[in-house]
Amino acid sequence: MRFDKWHMNLLILLSILLFIQVGISSTPTSLQPKNLTVDEELKGETLHLNFGQKFYKLVGLKENFWYEVKISYPASIPASFSIELKKDLTDKHRNSNRRLLNTEKLIFKAESTEQVHVLVTVNAEGVVAQPNVQERELVLYNIVCDELMLGIPRFTWSVGFMAILCLLFAFVSPHYFPLHRLLEYDAQNQKEIKD
Repeated sequence: MRFDKWHMNLLILLSILLFIQVGISSTPTSLQPKNLTVDEELKGETLHLNFGQKFYKLVGLKENFWYEVKISYPASIPASFSIELKKDLTDKHRNSNRRLLNTEKLIFKAESTEQVHVLVTVNAEGVVAQPNVQERELVLYNIVCDELMLGIPRFTWSVGFMAILCLLFAFVSPHYFPLHRLLEYDAQNQKEIKD
């Protein structure tokens, strides 16, 4: 009888350990947060096309600054993305976000230094139009969190500044290099060559 009790206890212990192991291994890795650093794009991220979800922990946020989280994905894969801002992983609050063609955007203000997470969700949308072609299981996308200055991503200010300098040069250069003087100089050189 004692031998049977020992076996029964061992079996129960092994069952409990197996149950714990299965519970841990079945936890989706997509729900474990991945770091998304401000101004660094994560390229080639993947999600299951049917109700795939992934959490990102935003790293490098500054208090009282505005940020924009963007997802871009290939338009050849019929999918619908959504981005939600979460204070913790159990937060149920939904945010309104903006969709532009094959880009999903979320703009928010970091009001404190607390951890902020972003939940990315994807759903299949439409069907494959080609016969005998299997639908994809995964969708590829890129995600980035940019700091905003006056509603424009910070890294684009240098491009705008260079464009303004080029326009100023285009307007100012005729005053220093008038076209009629260049034409007169060219005509004078042509006469000297003929003589």
